[in-house]
Amino acid sequence: MAKYQKYAKYKDSGVEWLVEIPSHWDAIRLKHLIVGNLVYGANEAAEDDNPNNPRYIRITDMNNDGSLDPNTFRSLPYHIAENYLLEDGDILLARSGATVGKSFLFKDEFGVSCFAGYLIRARPDCRKLNSQFAYWFFQSDSYWKYISGSQIQSTIQNVSAEKYGDLYLSLPEKLNHQKIIANFLNHETAKIDSLIAKQEKLIELLKEKRQAVISHAVTKGLNPDVKLKDSGVEWLGQVPEHWGVSRLKNIIRSLESGCSVNAADIPAQSNELGVLKTSCVYTRSFRIEENKTVVPEDIHRVKCKVRKGAIIISRMNTPELVGASALVKVEADNIYLPDRLWQTIFFENIDIDAEYLSHFMTVQGFRDQIALGAEGASSSMQNIAKEDYLNINCLVPPLEEQIQIRAFIEQKLAVLSNLNMKAQEAVERLKERRTALISSAVTGKIDVHNWQHPNEAKTEFSA
Repeated sequence: MAKYQKYAKYKDSGVEWLVEIPSHWDAIRLKHLIVGNLVYGANEAAEDDNPNNPRYIRITDMNNDGSLDPNTFRSLPYHIAENYLLEDGDILLARSGATVGKSFLFKDEFGVSCFAGYLIRARPDCRKLNSQFAYWFFQSDSYWKYISGSQIQSTIQNVSAEKYGDLYLSLPEKLNHQKIIANFLNHETAKIDSLIAKQEKLIELLKEKRQAVISHAVTKGLNPDVKLKDSGVEWLGQVPEHWGVSRLKNIIRSLESGCSVNAADIPAQSNELGVLKTSCVYTRSFRIEENKTVVPEDIHRVKCKVRKGAIIISRMNTPELVGASALVKVEADNIYLPDRLWQTIFFENIDIDAEYLSHFMTVQGFRDQIALGAEGASSSMQNIAKEDYLNINCLVPPLEEQIQIRAFIEQKLAVLSNLNMKAQEAVERLKERRTALISSAVTGKIDVHNWQHPNEAKTEFSA
């Protein structure tokens, strides 16, 4: 924040989590800045999707960019919605669950809408509080400190309307000053968001490049001039003529699994026993830390210890993750399998490099075969049987070539991983800068009351 000036004088706000504010600002409770009371939403089931009725806004509809998700549209009949209709500038606050504290600024452009029971509506008094300024205050570190200290811990986190009403906002003396700060943040955060979007696009491109490198290497090899042949398998197409095509059942002797045990949802220490969570293979890289500590009374029930060099496969999961797999590259003497994960045991006389095979298992065509064999509701859990999984075809180059392909992939992925790490770090820095800028502006740590939009400044200069 070094590029921005501070105000000339500051004073103690009298609020622990606000600390100092500019001398001409005040700390005022939210309940004194709104029209009427804070209001809870409708406790109605979200079953109607009639576009002619008011939209029924729930927490799940509220995107982080301030928009509403068009894919989650639900509505309520007018006679139910009429007591919960929203006006331009209303602010919705999540009161419970993992999203407690999340805020949303309603705008007329969203159309006629009402709101659900897990949300609380605050209607800013336009004579005292600028809605945009309030929205930005609800993104600040100071606000989140208040929320963290105000949660009632029961079965779920909860912040009541009364607690929200007691929230202090740091406010400039002049209402127009609030508007200037809000406009400043609209402009500056948009620039930061654009930079974040570019980095996130780069991350997606690197992810695609990563998969393209793997897919080409394990299906076409490293020699661009190699002669090809018809694989005889439609989804594999043309493959190097000296490569073999084999079903997994001719490579994998068996798929072993563990059993379901009671476990605490914290990773096991070295002197404890752990059971893997299915999330250990979600990234296609084995994450041993994704395990739970087996409770003492169930220790005798664990079976199937995780083995280094085996491939772990998720046999039951969501449609996107059923069949997800990863190679175990670490020793895991105290970690065991649950019943929803398989572990490969290879035939001893088969020339197969486990890491090459684990890469092949990420190819889209292979994933498509899993999808064809999986059973269950398409929108929830699916399961693939051992027989169906082991009947999937794979390509088997000579062992020496498998090792060369594996080394090539490792080299390429190391470069891509380094680029990805730098992009991820850039995103985190930008997000931190965004939060710091918001917090500094709405609590008066920086003075932007003379700020002008660049277009307005140019107009004045040219005049």
